[in-house]
Amino acid sequence: MTKKLLLVLAMLFLACSVLSAQTPGNPTAGGHWVPISAAFAMAIASSLCGLAQGKLVASSVEGMARNPGAAKAIQMAMLIGLAFVESLALYTLLIVFLKVS
Repeated sequence: MTKKLLLVLAMLFLACSVLSAQTPGNPTAGGHWVPISAAFAMAIASSLCGLAQGKLVASSVEGMARNPGAAKAIQMAMLIGLAFVESLALYTLLIVFLKVS
């Protein structure tokens, strides 16, 4: 598990450095594809976040039904998880607005 986590972190750091190393090109070249790709990105992010939220709530409710004594802890974990899942869609929306404008 630790090796996988370190591998994912290394890939993220590599992706950040590769994306920031791009030189600015002609801003009008291929500009008509930016809104289309932004719409696809937002559609994919929203649909996957909706699926993740549904799965998260269903699993939490099932866990609370099986163990009512742990309902408060499960509910708190569910709310934190929902906030993280929703932040993915909000970050995508932010990136879409930054790229399109």
